[in-house]
Formats: sequence, structure tokens, C-alpha cells
Amino acid sequence: MYEEKMKNYISVKKVQAEHLSFATSCHSVEEAAETSGASPDDFVKSICLLDSKGNLIVGVVRGKDRVSTSRVGKLLEIERPSPALPEEILEKTGYPCGGTPPFGYEALFLIDLAVMEMKVVYAGGGSETSLLKVSPHELQRANGGKIVRIRK
Repeated sequence: MYEEKMKNYISVKKVQAEHLSFATSCHSVEEAAETSGASPDDFVKSICLLDSKGNLIVGVVRGKDRVSTSRVGKLLEIERPSPALPEEILEKTGYPCGGTPPFGYEALFLIDLAVMEMKVVYAGGGSETSLLKVSPHELQRANGGKIVRIRK
């Protein structure tokens, strides 16, 4: 159901991305790299955060990086956001934790500068057994994200 939702979004919004489905888990960067045959360096992850009012902020960083919540807070001139819980991620994005795509739902998207230096990235495809393959520039076009430094 989640994969079909993402495929439909890609089609309707004409996002230039490839949706990949697998029989095994892509929940972590390590599992996704092993499942897809891609390098762990080719992955990005969507880190879901909530501000004090419950608004969703999604930080898109390289798979090896972590989001600095203090940096995000300073950038947005808000209190430091907190990590969303799995049930909050599902409620706010419509996708489960471990497969959350970097676009396709309402949020404030922040894309780390280092992501934009990559040629192609793999990201969550909507479920724990799917991925998206997309250029960083198309990812940014699809989510309207701000390109800023958010990694630790």
C-alpha cells in the first residue's frame, strides 16, 4: 500500500525517480546497501523532527551523517526540534519509519549541502523493502527543500 502510494506520487507529480522494490529489508543504510548492491556512500536518509508546535521538519542527510538538532533550531530560529517517534512519523508522513521517502507529504524539508554534491542518491521508497533512486537536484525539486548545512 505504501509503495503504491509513492509510485502514484512519482507518476502524478512527474518526479524523475526510479522506485525499487525488494524482498528483503532496506530499513537501515547497511541493509539497504546490501539489498540493493549499492555503496553505503550512495544513500541519504530522511530524519523526521518535530518542532514545539508539532510541525514536521525533515532533514535529508547522507547515510553516514547525523542531523544536528541544535543547528536546525538555530537555522529556523526555533527551539531545538525533537526526533519524531515511529507512530508520529507514520501519522505525519503517511509512511512507516524505516521507509520514509524524502518527498511526497507536507513538511519543511532541509537538505544538507553534502547531499547536493552527490550524483545520484538512494532514499527510502515508502516501505521497509523499497528504495528511490533519484538525483539530488530532482529530490530538491520534488520536496522544495532548503539547501543548508544541517549535519553534525
